[in-house]
Amino acid sequence: MATVRLAALAHRGLPLLRRLGGRRGAPPRSALHTGRPSASHRVTNSYIQGTTDIPLLTKTVGQCLDETVERFPDRDALVFCRDGVRKTFAQFKEEVSVNPAYQALELEFVLRKVGCKALVFPTQFKTQKYYDILKQSCPELEKSTPGGLKSKRLPDLSIVITLDSKLPGTFHMDEVMQAGDSSHVKQLRALQRTLSCDEPINIQFTSGTTGSPKGATLSHRNIVNNANLIGLRLGITQQDYRVGLPAPLYHCLASVGGCMVMALHGSSCIFSSPSFEGKAALEAVSREKCSFLHGTPTMFIDMLSQPDFDSYDLSSLRGGVIAGSPVPPELMKMVITRMHMPELVVAYGTTENSPVTFMGFPNDSITRRTQTVGCILPHTEAKIEDPETGQRVPLNTAGEIQIRGYCVMLGYWDDPDKTNEVVTAEGWYKTGDLGSLDEHGYCKIIGRCKDMIIRGGENIYPAELEQFLHTHPKVEEIQVVGVKDSRMGEEICACIRVKAGQDCTEEEIKAFCKGKISHFKIPRYVVFVGQYPLTVSGKIQKYRLREQMEKHLQL
Repeated sequence: MATVRLAALAHRGLPLLRRLGGRRGAPPRSALHTGRPSASHRVTNSYIQGTTDIPLLTKTVGQCLDETVERFPDRDALVFCRDGVRKTFAQFKEEVSVNPAYQALELEFVLRKVGCKALVFPTQFKTQKYYDILKQSCPELEKSTPGGLKSKRLPDLSIVITLDSKLPGTFHMDEVMQAGDSSHVKQLRALQRTLSCDEPINIQFTSGTTGSPKGATLSHRNIVNNANLIGLRLGITQQDYRVGLPAPLYHCLASVGGCMVMALHGSSCIFSSPSFEGKAALEAVSREKCSFLHGTPTMFIDMLSQPDFDSYDLSSLRGGVIAGSPVPPELMKMVITRMHMPELVVAYGTTENSPVTFMGFPNDSITRRTQTVGCILPHTEAKIEDPETGQRVPLNTAGEIQIRGYCVMLGYWDDPDKTNEVVTAEGWYKTGDLGSLDEHGYCKIIGRCKDMIIRGGENIYPAELEQFLHTHPKVEEIQVVGVKDSRMGEEICACIRVKAGQDCTEEEIKAFCKGKISHFKIPRYVVFVGQYPLTVSGKIQKYRLREQMEKHLQL
């Protein structure tokens, strides 16, 4: 487990924290209503603006953590279950764990894109051998002196630090730590005082589901405020503050929704395993008595399907966040009831929006929490436009979701052209997601603009079919994609994972659809799969799934 000085980390962008209003203690339970529209207020068109009664914070990540350390010095900040590592907030101020994960092409791309000068990594994680991966782009490494790397393909990179075994051309982390002294800490602290909350703190590479890497650049202001508002809406208290985080740290769900919330609200981050394991996540919740659990739909499906699921004591849970991809209502209901999570909420957003923009309320009705992604967060605007005409659509009508407010990224790193493609001159970020707003200001996600299937002129939304087919008793997980067709333009292909021990046929699925959904929405193709192509953060790559299905079906 590697460690680096917190002062350096605060400068580089590790998530940290602060509380509303400066008062000691956790937010009151009335915070559950934070951002809730007035009962008398009705939305009249597809535009909504969040409340502004909660002031935005103007502090840097480092300043936020310093305040939280003073409030909760002896409370657990981080727990790494697999490694047996436990750090209080006071200890966290001195050191922090890191764990990167990249493949060769991804690594070379991001290092060149941001002009990275130093790289820290373990020599190996699971089957990935990072030193060997780096040598593919940087063969000069083995013969270079530590700190003196000169590479043709990675001209900015000069320092490589390994966390475990010392290898040719690298520093070992222990050497780096021993080289530091109090004067270096003073320099870093002085540098921290010069930072503005509007400066970049995190370059979050995104686009794994679309195939075109982009470095979304987020400021202190972006992620500090987003984490503050997430924590307030969850209703973290002095009694309920332990959060299970099976999601990876390089994903916004864990980095902002977990670590940054920890730094702002004093919650404890419980990491069940280095990479997601359903059994390990259940064990961590049971042993550490977590009050909240965050994960993607796929993660919750995996936890629920564990053969010994009923043997785990999940009674400490009361809520959490499910996000990252559309949530089938049946799954939502199952998590709420079987996992003892009555206050589970769906969150929606994008990395470019820091990330959460819409979020449910823990005390919303089950219907609202299963059919919508909740209401807009404070200090944020949203509108729904027809992606073809650019005109705002009527209520309860599908269109592209656009977001404006403090949460919108500074831009894609060193890529003004791609930035201008998605952020308008008026500051609206085009999400590329299809959704609709109702008269109460609740948003429903329908799918991706690019994922919409046009079959013989009919618009078909995969998310709608996925939610319906998920109600089939034999279906564990379902993804719907459009595949090419010479006559109809596109046809519907349902890619199904069946529940363990079950057998299912194409005929069964089509019979289940007849009379319940429109005939043109019934899948032309039904393919049973063992797994889906995923990004490193666990999101399903639909463009790759579509390619796989077209190849499988010989289209």
